[in-house]
Amino acid sequence: MKAKKIIKKIELALDEIRPFLISDGGNIKLVAVEGDTVKVKLEGTCIGCSVNQMTLKNGVETTIKKYVPQIKEVVEIK
Repeated sequence: MKAKKIIKKIELALDEIRPFLISDGGNIKLVAVEGDTVKVKLEGTCIGCSVNQMTLKNGVETTIKKYVPQIKEVVEIK
């Protein structure tokens, strides 16, 4: 799959999960895709949230993998 298509699918995945983050006062931004790793930046209240790593793995990573199965990991950039 071409890089532009992968990024578009990742953005679609983020659009799916973004309303949940926004409802809690947060947001998420795609920073980069490097190989099979997606780098994101959490924003707003997500930055200091005690469950943000759980949200990142169980919510964001799971949703992105649904759209782009070849992605192995989603990591947060501070």
